[in-house]
Amino acid sequence: MIIIQLKGGLGNQMFQYALYKEFQKLGKEVKIDDETGVVDDELRIPVLSRFGIEYEKATKDEIIKLTDSKMDLFSRIRRKLLGRKTFRIDEMSGMFDPSILEKDDAYLVGYWQSEKYFPDEEVIEGLRNSFELRPQVIMEEALSWSILQQIECCESVSLHIRRTDYIDAEHIKIHNICTEKYYKGAIAKIRDCHPNAVFFIFTDDKEWCRTHFRGPNFILVELEEKERTDIAELLLMSRCKHHIMANSSFSWWAAWLNDNPGKIVIAPEKWINNREMDDIYTPRMIKMAI
Repeated sequence: MIIIQLKGGLGNQMFQYALYKEFQKLGKEVKIDDETGVVDDELRIPVLSRFGIEYEKATKDEIIKLTDSKMDLFSRIRRKLLGRKTFRIDEMSGMFDPSILEKDDAYLVGYWQSEKYFPDEEVIEGLRNSFELRPQVIMEEALSWSILQQIECCESVSLHIRRTDYIDAEHIKIHNICTEKYYKGAIAKIRDCHPNAVFFIFTDDKEWCRTHFRGPNFILVELEEKERTDIAELLLMSRCKHHIMANSSFSWWAAWLNDNPGKIVIAPEKWINNREMDDIYTPRMIKMAI
């Protein structure tokens, strides 16, 4: 049996679900543990249900069996004497590991942030069907519809700026912050091809964006906070014709879901500080220094 631990935010959980679907396509018995990975993370909860997605959940007994974590006296003594006989595999690199798809028994802990983990065309089509919800399903306010109409009627560009949770003391050592220089360079590159481009700003730091991106061709998206606001923002971003990404799985999926053959996708060339991440980039992405 394969068990995939669900953890992180929406975009990360989408990657984990994509791997789950690939294992299903390969004929493997696979389930998701959607409890362990969020126990100590106050900011994260399982959110795939917001897409209407269902998956087979691993039981506690199944998790214990794969991770050799029984707490009875005999099991604890055995582990002390002989070591743990666990099938747990922690993702140690951000690079694609083809051996993962060959596993028959594993408890997988990681983010699996590469489309190489779900290469099957039927899986890709199924993911698009799952993640590309119709606007009438999730748009809960008139403002969302107004923004969608604007996006569809111009040379729209999603500009994703993520700052708040990347600049605290815990995360600053791991995550790069995409600088103003990166965004201004990306904007200039898109304007070279599309002088009339309109930039729709999706961000967790609205005050910073108001200061740094001004003018009639910059529109700050401010949706009312509701349960599925993140899904609505993902849909709106994916409907833009082009994308300027943050080093964020959220903007990765927005760009991936956009099937515009002429899209321009700009991504930061260094994704994270503590590991190689070359396989997160798709052939359509243009990397720029941050």
